[in-house]
Amino acid sequence: MDGRCWIVGAGDWCAEGWSPQAGDLVIAADGGQAPLSQLGAMADVVVGDFDSLREAPRGGEIVRLPAEKDDTDMVAALRLGLARGYRDFRLYGAAGGRIDHTIANLQALGFLARQGARGVLVEARYKLTTLWNGEMRFRAESRGLLSVFAQCGEARGVDLEGLKYEQHGFTLREDYPMGVSNEFTGILARVAVREGMLLVAWEHTAFAEGI
Repeated sequence: MDGRCWIVGAGDWCAEGWSPQAGDLVIAADGGQAPLSQLGAMADVVVGDFDSLREAPRGGEIVRLPAEKDDTDMVAALRLGLARGYRDFRLYGAAGGRIDHTIANLQALGFLARQGARGVLVEARYKLTTLWNGEMRFRAESRGLLSVFAQCGEARGVDLEGLKYEQHGFTLREDYPMGVSNEFTGILARVAVREGMLLVAWEHTAFAEGI
């Protein structure tokens, strides 16, 4: 599937980069239809147990979930997008609000990576993604802050190039935040991990290639 799956949760809304195109799929995870309604838009699919809504929204496809379940509404929406062939995901309304759901949504980025997909969580100041045994690059005009965190255990063979604090082949552990608050320097930057997962966060003033 060449399109992109846009998922909107019930957290804080940020419109940065919001631009669904023909062939994309827009899914509202439960209360995520509320910010879409304010934009005058309607999700293609609404997924959830609707515990944050008085009633299920009208129009579009409705996927009703039981109140007691293993998956959050956001993860259920991700599974639906994967089942329909999408491998490029944007998560909006996925931070702010309940801290437990914010953490769950950050973990969900790792879930997507293991499915061979890429998710980018967009919040008020940052974009975040999971990098698994791979690399990503940022354009030279990028500025602001970048932070990296080990996700799901140790991240080994981590390279940070073209940043204020460069590192080569080092190991990050998930119990120590060594990778916080690096800075872009006006040249091409590269983040890579040889083995493991990195949670990468960068300000909207930076520009990741291919994202």
